[in-house]
Amino acid sequence: MRLLALPTFFLILMSISGSSHAASVESSVWGKTPAGGEVKLFTLRNASGMEARITNWGGYIVSLKVADKKGEFADVTLGFDALDGYLGKNPFFGCIAGRYANRIGNAKFTLDGVEYPVTANSGKHQLHGGKEGFDKKLWTAKEVKDGVELSYTSADGEEGYPGTLQCRVTYTLTEDNGLKLDYAATTDKPTVLNLTNHAYFNLAGEGSGDILGHVLTIPTDKITATDDDLIPTGEIASIQGTPLDFTSPHAIGERIGADYKPLIQGIGYDHNYVLSGSGMKLAATVKDPASGRVMTVRTTEPGVQLYTGNHLNGVPGKGGHIYAKRHGFCLETQHYPDSPNHPGFPTTTLRPGETFQSTTIYQFSAE
Repeated sequence: MRLLALPTFFLILMSISGSSHAASVESSVWGKTPAGGEVKLFTLRNASGMEARITNWGGYIVSLKVADKKGEFADVTLGFDALDGYLGKNPFFGCIAGRYANRIGNAKFTLDGVEYPVTANSGKHQLHGGKEGFDKKLWTAKEVKDGVELSYTSADGEEGYPGTLQCRVTYTLTEDNGLKLDYAATTDKPTVLNLTNHAYFNLAGEGSGDILGHVLTIPTDKITATDDDLIPTGEIASIQGTPLDFTSPHAIGERIGADYKPLIQGIGYDHNYVLSGSGMKLAATVKDPASGRVMTVRTTEPGVQLYTGNHLNGVPGKGGHIYAKRHGFCLETQHYPDSPNHPGFPTTTLRPGETFQSTTIYQFSAE
């Protein structure tokens, strides 16, 4: 976890902010939560026509329209046309996942000698923050230069996590077609956190079918090995030369059905790739050969979870489209799953007086 003194933190935020005059920002009321809270929809547009829509309910990326090689725009994220789809149970279509994204084994961890049970919502384990994670919270929103800033205060004990966590996620749209997510958090007690965005992408356009023909590159040959419940064992495993190795470009569907234990465990790709290096680094590149759209993912996080929509099972989505198995893929930049239970993993502990900060950029082009 990257921890910075506050003055340094603000200097870094200034240095990585998007180019000037990159995007216009508009907002509208999108509906209300069951409790009566006002939900807003923010539309970000840059000069080249790229458009991102973000809602303060769960921080969902509602849509992301980018051009193909012919200059034609399509929405490349799975989701819903109306707020109701996001209020109900859904496959985390573009939300902020937290307080701890990904999995906590046996729904408990020990910090400073104290065991903390957290809410189990995936069998005996916790997934993406529990029964009412950050995806089910109404965030406070304000427009900022080229984007929108969302903030949320997670109460001490929420879903079992210690400490009152002040959390902020800022979405900005750059003039070079990047959607940049800056995360920041502070706490009043020692706690753990892991924040990501859970967007499902289809570079051919949402609703266009499966993503098996997309060509993927991930610049690492290591993953966090898991058991059959996809809980890390603690081993950093080499995947060199296996069906999980994307150090050279491969179509996602080329080896997804291979008789290989990690693929059987995940029912496809559902694995945390261990990235090397510090600071901003390349996490993945994906290309849809038909449309020519290319997405490059860069992050300050030490890992990226590749998930290929293995459990999508006929979800009614935008425009009457039905999202079936492998109709979208996720590249969730993150710390490793279950890190609080593995001292050898990069720490996810945050203490009072420290500031957590991370940045991820999804950059789009066409060729």
